[in-house]
Amino acid sequence: MTSKVSTVIRRLCAGVALEHAWLAGALATLSVGLSACSGPPAGASSGPQSTETADEFVARINRDLTALDLEGNAAEWVQNTYITPDTEMLRAKANDRYLAYLSRAAEESKRYDGQQLSPETARAIQLLRVNVSAPAPSDPAKRAEMTQLMARLSAMYGEGKYCPPGKGPEACQNLDQLSKTLAESRDYDTLVEAWKGWHDVGAQMREPYRRFAELANEGARELGFKDLGVMWRARYDMSPEEFDAVAEKLWQQVKPLYDELHCHTRAQLAKKYGEDKVPAGKPIPAHLLGNMWAQQWNNIYDDLLKPYPNASIESANRALKAQKWDAVRMTRSAESFYTSIGFPQLPESFWRLSMLVRPRDREVVCHASAWDMDPSRHDVRIKMCMNPTEEDLFTVYHELGHVYYYLHYSDLPRMFRDGAHDGFHEAIGDTVNLSVTPGYLAQIGLISPVKPSKEAVINQQMKLALDKIAFLPFGRLIDQWRWRVFSGEITPEHYNAAWWELRKRYQGVAPPVPRTEADFDPGAKYHIPDNTPYTRYFLSYILQFQFHKALCDAAGYKGPLHECSVFGNKDAGRRFSEMLALGASQPWQDTLEKLTGRREMDASAIIEYFQPLMAWLKEQNKGRQCGWE
Repeated sequence: MTSKVSTVIRRLCAGVALEHAWLAGALATLSVGLSACSGPPAGASSGPQSTETADEFVARINRDLTALDLEGNAAEWVQNTYITPDTEMLRAKANDRYLAYLSRAAEESKRYDGQQLSPETARAIQLLRVNVSAPAPSDPAKRAEMTQLMARLSAMYGEGKYCPPGKGPEACQNLDQLSKTLAESRDYDTLVEAWKGWHDVGAQMREPYRRFAELANEGARELGFKDLGVMWRARYDMSPEEFDAVAEKLWQQVKPLYDELHCHTRAQLAKKYGEDKVPAGKPIPAHLLGNMWAQQWNNIYDDLLKPYPNASIESANRALKAQKWDAVRMTRSAESFYTSIGFPQLPESFWRLSMLVRPRDREVVCHASAWDMDPSRHDVRIKMCMNPTEEDLFTVYHELGHVYYYLHYSDLPRMFRDGAHDGFHEAIGDTVNLSVTPGYLAQIGLISPVKPSKEAVINQQMKLALDKIAFLPFGRLIDQWRWRVFSGEITPEHYNAAWWELRKRYQGVAPPVPRTEADFDPGAKYHIPDNTPYTRYFLSYILQFQFHKALCDAAGYKGPLHECSVFGNKDAGRRFSEMLALGASQPWQDTLEKLTGRREMDASAIIEYFQPLMAWLKEQNKGRQCGWE
């Protein structure tokens, strides 16, 4: 074994973060190396001590998880940026060690139940117990079964294809191809076929998902929770009942705007496809909204929903290409926004170690993501396959929101290095993107400095609403369904009926063809087979507008909220920084108050932001039969 290879194995076994400049090539030959690791990671203790106080226990957990993070982050980064069977195995091994440790630590923490603990220690133990989206049962056989089920469900989704009957394998289509059809075709029957083709993929997941839910519930009960849904909601510093009431109140605040958008959209679809296919007063057929799950409707904006076809919204796409903006310049632009409000420059290692474009020599995961590799060294990165487009420009501004959150809370103990709750992390970059207004884009030379007309403003608001507002009921209902599955309220023989009941109630959409319990349409959405909690996205869409209004107030801005940009305002940046630095160290209500002056999540800023569109929609909907059965 070469000295360099030996070094890789030693460093992986030690949990040391690896620089991927030479690591990627070496790892392809190291699949057996990590199996040599034994014992706790470097810097970790050997195990629990019978005389250990709760404070000492938490200190040990923070040390151990920090060491495990280094190993896991390195393995996951390399697997994402250099895909081979070997790197997949290394990631699985590291994840196995991490999950096994979390299970043991959560079990150990029970010995402090009923003791008088400091608020910091009690919070750390609470976060430890809700740190996994799918806790495995302690029984080794059941744990192995659950791990296999999770891998199987993920593979079923990833390998899913629609193969038209009577045609050869070359006619099969994957999700990307079917989604393209949903986005671009305007032929009713073609859309039905593509929609049904993908949703039928979920049928095979029904039984594996039922068993997975059973095992994950068992793991949650071993940690002291009634079921997995109760465990997920425990992360929000309130009882499940209180949280459900808060989430429903937020939805009711934005529902009037959604209802107006739904009514107008249905009327426009009826003009296109006929009132026999899109009748008034009924749910909209789900396949007509340009998205496989009808969760965002912006793909039908240009040809069906643009309010004023002759009032164009100037895009940055032309200037990005003409001025030869590359991935580095786009990222520098995003950095310059954050530094303009007083945030620090990104570390040198960010530029050296991030993946900003698709490599030409290997397979990678191009899905944009931000990475907190090693807080002690401020090793933060992003992974993207950037192109000079406005969409990718907004994406990199969003990803740097995660990165700057990492940097702000990097000095906190390991258990507190996270968002105040999971909705906060997703909201940071989107809050900044609300300040990437036409005025800001003109300021940095990407569009002309001409104030948009009233018609262009309505166009712009409609385009954004088809992304943000159309999403809200979908973001609300995904976990509504899962929590009721986990609690037993929705039984396996009613999985699909309950799914469509929620989709009709919240979204006002219906399947284009009859569905039965032979189907499993929840499985057609990635986050169900992957077991990724989804309420975070609903909350982030609420919080980003609440944050935006608070920052505009801090900046002393007095005009319409949709025109506000806090670019260059240090007062707004200072308020933002103070909130970000708190991480997860205290209940989110305290952290929210730091920025907004309020302890409740509130959706009124959304209504204020979209006031021009709301007035326009109400005018358009006069005389129409709005709502649905």
